[in-house]
Amino acid sequence: MTVLSVRGLTVRFRMRESAPVRAVTDVSFDLAAGECLALVGESGCGKSVLASALLGLLPGNAETAGSALLAGAGDEPATDLIAADEATLARTVRGRRVGLVPQSPAAHLTPVRTVRAHLTETVRRLTGTRGRDALRTATEAAATRVSFPAGHLDRHPHELSGGLAQRAATALALVGDAPLLLADEPTTGLDRDLVDRTVDELRRHTGSTRALLMITHDLAAAARIADRVAVMYAGRLVEIADADAFFGTPGPRHPYARGLLDALPERAFRPVPGRPPELAALPGGCAFAARCAHADSACAAQPSLTGGLACHHPHTAPAGLVHPPQAVEAPGA
Repeated sequence: MTVLSVRGLTVRFRMRESAPVRAVTDVSFDLAAGECLALVGESGCGKSVLASALLGLLPGNAETAGSALLAGAGDEPATDLIAADEATLARTVRGRRVGLVPQSPAAHLTPVRTVRAHLTETVRRLTGTRGRDALRTATEAAATRVSFPAGHLDRHPHELSGGLAQRAATALALVGDAPLLLADEPTTGLDRDLVDRTVDELRRHTGSTRALLMITHDLAAAARIADRVAVMYAGRLVEIADADAFFGTPGPRHPYARGLLDALPERAFRPVPGRPPELAALPGGCAFAARCAHADSACAAQPSLTGGLACHHPHTAPAGLVHPPQAVEAPGA
């Protein structure tokens, strides 16, 4: 069953004194029940904007196009997350049908409320739990689920480390057991052991009826739990591949995706040359051409995403990993 079907999703930001920022361009993908899709790429490529668009959390100067159909429960119709109004998103989507682990958890926690108060209210609203003892039990179970220490539940957000704030936000996102979970950099500020435990819990969340879209710079976390990997560059998807093939043999086919892995210490330890283009001044044709050793005149035309790849000069030689990447980040993290 397809949980989310995105077609032609495009996001532009109107600017007063410059050209529009083309943050996301013509993105299409499907996400099935029981599947984890890892969305990777350098900072500023549009990954988090895509997640915000799916939840209707874009600023007022944003313009969107395309569709993102979220499957309904049972005989209920699908909801187009891009076309849905704020009332629908707030009442029936956020938390209930789409959970979010935010990129900046501290900014999503009310500073005058304790973690326990946040969790208790969320449990009450999303699960219907009533009664002091039942709420306390459910609240502590939600914290335990993500290894949040019970002794810190009565602390305020400013009293938490970055890692604890991240775990609190993850606990809040999992309360509703939403069929779609968006995890935007869910391992920020965590040590390696907690990274593994956190992504394993997110993976368990998928089960057979839920789906996970994980936005991450941590390629080791992606290799650990993802079924498929989607690579984003300059607002576009440039490659979508099965995780085993992407991290193993034959490896990535797009030169940029290959470069992300080659930047890892256990690989060539060679960074992707150059810098990403400004999203308000994207070049014509392939946006990666200026950084690509294989670029030629054909790259003056924008390659379409066909068969999971948008490239005029894909790699075809095997490029396998003997071991999955360890605790490293993609360039630009």
